[in-house]
Amino acid sequence: MARSYAPLLAVMCVSLLPLAAMAAGTPFHIEGCVYCDTCRFGFETIATKYITGAKLKIVCKDSVTLKSEVVGEAVTGRRGRYRVSVKGDRQDQQCLAVLVNSPISNCQFPDPGRNTATVILTRSNGAASTRHFANAMGFFRDEPLRGCATLRKQYLAEGDYRAI
Repeated sequence: MARSYAPLLAVMCVSLLPLAAMAAGTPFHIEGCVYCDTCRFGFETIATKYITGAKLKIVCKDSVTLKSEVVGEAVTGRRGRYRVSVKGDRQDQQCLAVLVNSPISNCQFPDPGRNTATVILTRSNGAASTRHFANAMGFFRDEPLRGCATLRKQYLAEGDYRAI
């Protein structure tokens, strides 16, 4: 009885080998964007300016040894967009896109709530695509633009002006 399953099992194993080999050698492609928060709101608005030339890196930390490793670097292009290719499956490592610097002299301070973005670099989570998207990251402008108080009112619920 066990003998009749052997050929079927062999065919299944052999047919899966190319898929496993392809997955192991295919890099992940991380995409995202970097912006200047011109009103210092902590989120993107219609006044947001996207930064060309901002630098960032992809850092992965091993969950056992706690050792961090830079696995990719990028510079933003048009409209603040970047794309980083990262080779290798990072299994259970915690990986982050991290802001490095901004080329805009009055927009240098990373927003503490948006200075990193978690990126998933494993094939063990059920995601079939190698293309992954990171949340937008931002720098604060030194001084808010004029008109930001008026803009803030547009984002608040009607009558909720106590936050201004």
